[in-house]
Amino acid sequence: MSWRVANACAERKFGSATRKQIIMFLADKASDDGSGIWCSKGTIQRHTELGETTVKRTIREFLKEGILVETGARGCKNGFTVVYRIDLAKIEALELTAEPEIETGATVDPVQTGPGTGATVAGVPGPPRPPNHPKTIHKPPTRERVVAEEEVAEKILASYPPDRLRGKTECLGRIRDVLDAGTEVEDLLQAVKAYATESAGFTRSKVCFSDNWLRSGRWRAYVEDIARGKEAAKAKEAVMLAGLANWVTDKHPLCRHITSVQVDALLAAKLVTQAQIQAAGLRS
Repeated sequence: MSWRVANACAERKFGSATRKQIIMFLADKASDDGSGIWCSKGTIQRHTELGETTVKRTIREFLKEGILVETGARGCKNGFTVVYRIDLAKIEALELTAEPEIETGATVDPVQTGPGTGATVAGVPGPPRPPNHPKTIHKPPTRERVVAEEEVAEKILASYPPDRLRGKTECLGRIRDVLDAGTEVEDLLQAVKAYATESAGFTRSKVCFSDNWLRSGRWRAYVEDIARGKEAAKAKEAVMLAGLANWVTDKHPLCRHITSVQVDALLAAKLVTQAQIQAAGLRS
């Protein structure tokens, strides 16, 4: 996602709510220069919930007006998907959504046109505009955050078999997109490592290069397996803790094998009380 392209589109008029909705969806997929928009018309239709005919017609209009430019195509399961670029010069030439500010000149008792800043003890004025004001500048992520995200993406990509790395820039971008969508860093890292282990003995003709592996979403199956494994582990732990809780309540001789970590887990799960733990001789 590019905040720069999204903000530029949000500030312009596109002639209808439908056109604005579609261009904002495309802007969400763009790089800072407006390029790299790779999503089919079917994807646009599903996410915007507009009609397929409406989406196709609007895309044709944008192409005819030069707002969108076709820059290539990429293969997909249905054949290929066109890659678009938003022409930022065309966007900036469109009419602004905000009304122009009218300068009335100085007056003896000037009228305040902006929101009140309120009284302050130290005389420090409040913010000149509310966050949703058209001229409020939404700052991009801090440099520290960007560097941290890049380091995480680099670490994940470094776990991919080095002889199958291809398109590093695209791979890093897709990794960041996957993480932004909610996938846990450790889960994606383990998914990459799992594929590397699974395909260690594959010949070159049988392996999947990193850009295709990420682009086609093959990581999802591994992440889903990891999630299922976590759920199974939780269920197993719950059964185990229930058994230990029975030992504690019954003051079973085997209580002596319960570790301190397990005692903490039993108390955290509220399966036993501190008094029961003490009665079983686990803690004084």
